[in-house]
Order: sequence, then C-alpha cells, then structure tokens
Amino acid sequence: MKNPTLRERRGGSMHRRNKTVVPLGMLRRFLAASIFSIVVTSFFFVHVHVSPSPTDHKFNDKIPSFRDPQSWTRELAPPHLSKAPLSVPKLKDSRKDSDYEKLWKPPSNHGFIPCTKPTPNYSTPGRSRGYLSVHTNGGLNQMRTGICDMVAIARIINATLVIPELDKKSFWHDTSIFSDIFDEEWFISSLANDIKIIKKLPKKLVNATKIVMQFRSWSGMDYYENEIAALWDNFNVIRASKSDSRLANNNLPPEIQKLRCRACYEALRFSPHIEKMGKILVERMKSFGPYIALHLRYEKDMLAFSGCTHELSTAEAEELRIIRENTTYWKRKYINPIEERSKGFCPLTPKEVGIFLTALGYPSKTPIYIAAGEIYGGESHMTDLQSRYPLLMSKEKLASIEELEPFSSHASQMAALDYIVSVESDVFVHSYPGNMAKAVEGHRRFLGSGRTISPDRKALVHLFDKLANGSMTEGRTLSNKIIDLHKKRLGFFRKRKGPVSGTKGLDRFRSEETFYANPLPGCLCRTESLNINASHFSV
Repeated sequence: MKNPTLRERRGGSMHRRNKTVVPLGMLRRFLAASIFSIVVTSFFFVHVHVSPSPTDHKFNDKIPSFRDPQSWTRELAPPHLSKAPLSVPKLKDSRKDSDYEKLWKPPSNHGFIPCTKPTPNYSTPGRSRGYLSVHTNGGLNQMRTGICDMVAIARIINATLVIPELDKKSFWHDTSIFSDIFDEEWFISSLANDIKIIKKLPKKLVNATKIVMQFRSWSGMDYYENEIAALWDNFNVIRASKSDSRLANNNLPPEIQKLRCRACYEALRFSPHIEKMGKILVERMKSFGPYIALHLRYEKDMLAFSGCTHELSTAEAEELRIIRENTTYWKRKYINPIEERSKGFCPLTPKEVGIFLTALGYPSKTPIYIAAGEIYGGESHMTDLQSRYPLLMSKEKLASIEELEPFSSHASQMAALDYIVSVESDVFVHSYPGNMAKAVEGHRRFLGSGRTISPDRKALVHLFDKLANGSMTEGRTLSNKIIDLHKKRLGFFRKRKGPVSGTKGLDRFRSEETFYANPLPGCLCRTESLNINASHFSV
C-alpha cells in the first residue's frame, strides 16, 4: 500500500476536525467486550455433556415416567433431589375416587387399641437370682422377636438380662452388634420396671461356670418356673444358645403377654441413625402419594432354603441346591419343588406378584417399594413386574450411595430400613409369610395402620397354572376370583388363631398363629364404648 500524500493527510485532518474523534484504544476495548459477551451467551445456550467421574456421581437419572420404564437395577434420583420435573402421576387424588375404598382404605379396628401398660398389681423386678446371657439366631426379625421372648423369660425366672449377642454366622454374616441396630440405652431404661438389664457380664463372672443350653421351643410358664429356674441352685449364669420361638404363643399370663409387646413395640426401637434414614425413605415414598410396600422374598437364601425353583434356569436351580446342601443348620436337603409349589409353600415369583396386584385392581401408576435384599437373578426376574409397575422403588433408588454407605455392608441394618418403610406403608403385601412378613403384619395390626394383604399362595398357584396352560386369560374373570379369595386376608382385627385341629406335639405349637404376627389377645384391648365379641371378627 502506498503512503498517503500530504494533501490527503491534511484532508484527513480537516475531516477529523469536523467529526467526533473515536480513539483507537476505545474501539479495541469495545470489540473485545462484544466478543466476550457472545462467548458467555453461547455458554448458557449450548448444551455441553460432561461425563461425571465415579466419585462425583450420585444419581443416574430422574424418576421415570410411565411411558419410559427404567431398568430395575438403575439408580434413580430421590424425589426431593431430582432437578427435573417429575413426570410420575401422583396417586394422592385417588383418595377421592371410589377405588380408594377398594384398594387403600385400612380395615376397621373395631374399637381395639394398644394396651400394654401393666396392671396396678404388677410389681417391680424381684431379687435377681442370676444372669441370663443370650445368643440370638437368624436374620433381623428372627433375632428381634427372640429378644422380646428373652425379656419375658428373664422376668419369669428372676434373671438379670445381659444385652443379647447378635447372630454373626448365619447366611447374612452381619457383624453388627446390638447397639448398631437398636437404641441400647432406651432398651435398658424403658424396661427398668420389668427386668434389670446390663450391657456386659460382670468381670468376676466371665470365667465362672455357666450352663449353656437351648431352651425348649414354644414352652409355657411351668417349664421356665420349674425346670429353668431350678438351675439357679447350681449356676450363676444361664446362657441361651438360641432365642427364636422359645416361648409359647398362647396360654401365658396377661402380664407376660403385655411385657412381650412392651419389649417389641416400645422398648426395642432402632438406633437413631437407622430411625432417621428410615423416616427419610418413608417421606420420599409418600411424596408419590399412597404406596405399597412389597416384601418380595425372592432372595437367594429363601429360594435355597425352600427348594423352590419355579421359572428358574437349570443352572440357577443347581446353584441353590448346592447352597442348601452345604448349609449345615438347614435340616431339609432333598426337596421336590413342584410339590412344594402345589402346596403353596413357595414364595410368589416377581411375575406372579405382578399378576396378583393387577388382578386386585392396583393401576400401573402405583408406587411400589421393594422391601428385600438382592433379588435372585436380578433384572432377568424383575422384567415382568417392572413392565406392569414401572415405579418400583427401593432403598438404592430412593437414597444416594453416600446416604446408604453406613448401612450397605450390614444386612440387618438394611433390613431395618425396609422394616420401617413397610410398617409405615399404606398397603403391605408379602410374597411369603416369613419372619419379616409376620413381624410387619403384627406391628401394623398393633398400631392399627394400613392394609396388610396376605396372598393365598396355594389357590393362586392353581390360577397361575391355568394362565400358563392357556385355559384362562387375564381379565375380569381372573380378577373377580382373586379379589374374592382375599376379601378376608386384608389384615382385619381378629383373635389369634390357635393350633390346627388334629396336630400333636411340636407340630401343634408350630401350627399356631405366631404371637408377633397377631398380638390379639394380649396387647390390644377393646374400648369400653364398643361391645363387640372378638370371636366374631373376620378371619
């Protein structure tokens, strides 16, 4: 480019004098600011996907809509943490529908309320004759009811109860101690007027001669007052090697039955950190409206123990058989799975539960909390239930990894969280009447809360087989049959069932309805305003 001439330079000077002068530096700053503004605006409007690191990851996705069912194993954001608007239709409005009466309404309590306070004649603990130490056995709920029995037994034999040792060797291999699961201080103080409880055996008695024995199952007052109490003449410490089912269901003094309920429903509450997390899970489930808690007993230990292999592969059935044979304290080794299922002794499969709930009338938008450990076979066995009820929730889906970390390696603590959510649910359904199902049913009946549905497995299997062979299809006919079968299986208040007619010996006691599944009579009293005979209630 050639240099400007003098005339041009002078002309330029004259022109600048006639117009506003714009400094070159200011122009550069203006251009830089404009470019920066464009970049910032682009940052907010352009979607950038960044893959989080494993340590930053908390939740994989939002709660699914019903048109977009998620994998059973997929972790979902808790309702209060999901930043995306929930597309899940809530069920709270269903309370205004006629369906609420049919699906959600709790059974009437017929005037029965909890009554666990001792009578005026009840005395404070008598002089302790020795120490009762206890080794509990089984999973959480088996240990829990066993501990309550031991409280009553300690009262009967005038013993000081040492805080029980929890089972660490069963299938679950949980290392939790009593205070990890239960509020130890509360347990001791709340039962102070019933028995004396200490945390540890006195040092002077640690090496003392003690008798270790397994108390006779389903024993009454005579056994403990005579045979067991007589042991104090020779021993300062009696150690119970097992705690489950050591006390009779029926024919015990009313004060002992009330004590069992005080222990179970008032004294034996979970430790504060479990209670807190349990309440959080309940609140998150209730954010969807009324919900079902489903105790889906389709876990490896249950299937191996029961020998039930319906809808399992040959390899899965063989794995379960090996587990059963190698578990020494399981007495039954050879089991015919077809016969067990036909008799109604097998847990319902996830697929069968889906058919069952659909037939009862629960819509696909129903929130369901899966109260269970790891489902055997994982996603492969949950597909059908997931397709019917996309909003399947669990501890792992409602809470973050960080929230569950303190509990995740302890099976009993995880089971305690399921227990809390199940007791608080609007409807509780179980696939098998094991220890958890019975304990939750009894607690809900004691509190008078919600509907508890107990599937008639024997009758259901007959109907499911008809569906499988094509002689029946899902629809109104099946629905009517299943609804009719379960009209009296909704957790009504009724008198506890005694032994099955014709049974003898231990089978007679085994056939009785468990005290902790139905604490009436014993812990529930009718209000004076209603004159209703308990024997007239629905069964």
